[in-house]
Amino acid sequence: MSNSLKIKILDKEYQVACKPEDRAALQQSAQLLNDKMQEIRRSGAIIGLDRIAVMTALNLAYELLASEQSSNASNADNTLLATLEEKIDAALDRFS
Repeated sequence: MSNSLKIKILDKEYQVACKPEDRAALQQSAQLLNDKMQEIRRSGAIIGLDRIAVMTALNLAYELLASEQSSNASNADNTLLATLEEKIDAALDRFS
């Protein structure tokens, strides 16, 4: 079952449908979006709600991709370390 939630972004209210269990995450997402859009608007470099929204979306997408790439690199490092640990354990077992 869906409920609706009122969120406020750049002084405008929006009614958004969401599941009750997603309510807190949606509120946090809306707050993050509002904060980022306010930051871009305060910089004065971008004028117009649509341009602020696009720049905010682009910045958030960039941050998401950077985070995913970092996570993937970390997972690859962990896999490499696990493989090296197995090889070291196997080598030590031969000498025991």
